[in-house]
Amino acid sequence: MSTRSGLPLLTPFGERIVEMRAWKYGGRWAGCGIVRDDDGTTRPVVLVAERRLPALDNLPADASWVDKLVAVTGWDPHHRSKIDWAAAEARLGTALPSDYKELTERFGCGGFDDYLSVQMPDGIIEIAELLSEREGTHGNGRWEPHRPFPAPGGLLWWASTEHEQDFCWVADHPDPDCWSVVHRNDHPWERYDGTTSEFVFRMLTDPEHPFSTAGLFDAHWFDRYEDPTLHSAETAAGKSTAPPSVADSL
Repeated sequence: MSTRSGLPLLTPFGERIVEMRAWKYGGRWAGCGIVRDDDGTTRPVVLVAERRLPALDNLPADASWVDKLVAVTGWDPHHRSKIDWAAAEARLGTALPSDYKELTERFGCGGFDDYLSVQMPDGIIEIAELLSEREGTHGNGRWEPHRPFPAPGGLLWWASTEHEQDFCWVADHPDPDCWSVVHRNDHPWERYDGTTSEFVFRMLTDPEHPFSTAGLFDAHWFDRYEDPTLHSAETAAGKSTAPPSVADSL
């Protein structure tokens, strides 16, 4: 029985489950649903189960930052999203960091700890086109000393938080794997030199990270932003949520 898919919530009821929805929250599964009693009547139930996660010290020494994120969130290590990178990069006009590609292929569209939402490539393109249009039409000193992409060394938004913090790449190198992450909290901009998934992993787990959420949760999770179906236990334990648009706050 997997402890990463919400299945512990089913243990007390066995085949008497009529339906069950589950949510990950820190080190717990929270569930609500309907069960059938022995006399055939149904009743609602609410329950909480322990959610165990793999120990990070069991990972191989050469584990990538994405592997570490998979482990620390208890995500399905076999999940893969299909993304047409050639089409996305052609429309955007630049290649994207390989680390970000691995991150989004492994996790898909969603958010970490119900807090940090990572944009899929279509979201990055949408925001880039919107900001470029606004910049060209109205001009805006809001991003100084930077400008939105596709200006040389321009900014590409790739993530945001529920506190409306925006995280961007500075596209100032021909190799996107060399791009830094920047964040604006009013002014000035703050710069982080490291890969995208390293940034996310350290944000979740490192109290010394400049945007750390490590003090909020002892255990971490990832939720897909999609309509859940019952084709797998992990999907059945997901949450239906639409990803926030960074552009809405700009």
